[in-house]
Amino acid sequence: MFQIKKDFSEYENKSLRLPKELISQVQLLADANNLSFNKVVIQCIEYALENMAENNTDA
Repeated sequence: MFQIKKDFSEYENKSLRLPKELISQVQLLADANNLSFNKVVIQCIEYALENMAENNTDA
């Protein structure tokens, strides 16, 4: 289950282009949890990577 966290330690800059609707949804989530847009994006990416289905090469 995805849960919002409030802290991170190190950062590096990277530019991303995102669809406007996705930006709106993430901003609403950030505002509702009193977090920055960036922190929510980081947590969404971490969650996706941790819960990504493993590639099955036995097709």
